Amino acid sequence: MIAVAFTGPLAELTSSARAAILQRALPDAEARVADSVRRVIERVRAEGDDALVAFTKDFDRVELRALEVSRSEMARAVGGLDPSIVRALERAKRNLETVHRAFLPARTEVEVEPGVLVGRRPDPLAAVGVYAPGGRAAYPSSVLMGVVPARVAGVRDIVVCSPPGPNGLPSDVVLAAAAIAGATRVFAIGGAQAVAALAFGTATVPKVDRIVGPGNAYVAEAKRQVAGSVGIDAPAGPSEILVIADEGADPEHLAREMLAQAEHDPDASCVALVVGDDLASRVARALAASEPEKREVVAAALGSRGAILSIRSLDEAWPFAAAYAAEHLLLAVRDPASVLDRVLHAGTVFYGDGSSVAFGDYMTGGNHVLPTAGAARSFSGLSTQDFVRWTTYQRVDRAAAATMAGDVALLARAEGLPAHAAAAAAFTEEGARR
Repeated sequence: MIAVAFTGPLAELTSSARAAILQRALPDAEARVADSVRRVIERVRAEGDDALVAFTKDFDRVELRALEVSRSEMARAVGGLDPSIVRALERAKRNLETVHRAFLPARTEVEVEPGVLVGRRPDPLAAVGVYAPGGRAAYPSSVLMGVVPARVAGVRDIVVCSPPGPNGLPSDVVLAAAAIAGATRVFAIGGAQAVAALAFGTATVPKVDRIVGPGNAYVAEAKRQVAGSVGIDAPAGPSEILVIADEGADPEHLAREMLAQAEHDPDASCVALVVGDDLASRVARALAASEPEKREVVAAALGSRGAILSIRSLDEAWPFAAAYAAEHLLLAVRDPASVLDRVLHAGTVFYGDGSSVAFGDYMTGGNHVLPTAGAARSFSGLSTQDFVRWTTYQRVDRAAAATMAGDVALLARAEGLPAHAAAAAAFTEEGARR
């Protein structure tokens, strides 16, 4: 029987139970993972391609003939894929292009004072790396989520890294997705070693400006460790969902949404806040009666990190939701538009009669690369913003310089910077005559 770890009224949660629900990192593994990743990064920096081949043999049990996947292999993967899957990938790509083109950052200019203009211009990064997981399953959708926004933003070189299978290549569906999305190059390497290669470059793998995409604990830690040398997207760990529902919600629907996230990983977190004890009991019964195909994974996730908690009204949900800062938040309420603005921290919010997180994972055009473990308080989901850097420019005409010169010189002297003061004072009317 599928059961969750925490039940009962939200208001009666003990402090230790509340902390256990909110805490989604894995402290016991962090030191071990960090040390292992540090050694991998140091070796890749020192030995380059040789380290990548050695780590692939050790970790993936694969003898690589080549690190890079040829264009002909990518074309073969597309041609060998079920045409219906190709059509679905192409549809997802089109929707991603539509959404992310609409969200493109734009140049902005403002005249601060007469004769003083300040502008900000988004410039695409030159090269980015997209990591595509390949451990428990292949995720072609994650390839699309990383490559398509980068392409829309104008990035020239988009490099995909994904672990190889027994044949020395990433899965065909990942290769097909990379080709369909428009990746420039694909490498058959995974794990922390792939992140290190992208961050620092090797003889074969190019150094990039930013690394994006989900991965396991080792990939996430590697991205954290190289963040001082290269840009990264939001920190990401196991998948999670917070469901907020009122009395009219369908318990079967809520159970399906929790099961969908639980099947990702034994460490996935699935929490439901529902109005009334009756709905809470019905959701629990729907979970108990379910027969998921990935039963072992689902049972582990819900049995350790799952919760169905009753609340007296929706007002009780918002403080908890802000503290939880969910990767996915599902609003299963009668008038979701009226409470949407009450959600302060979430990677992405789903609402409406037909909403399922699964649609966002694959087809809506929204991005499914999202912050987890409470990082949504500080980070946003992947978008075209992640693939540009901003150039600020400023224009000051001589008349405007003369009006600012005196005040700037005063401030510079107050800070003990006489050369700054002199540079500004030269533009006063008196200074200009000298």
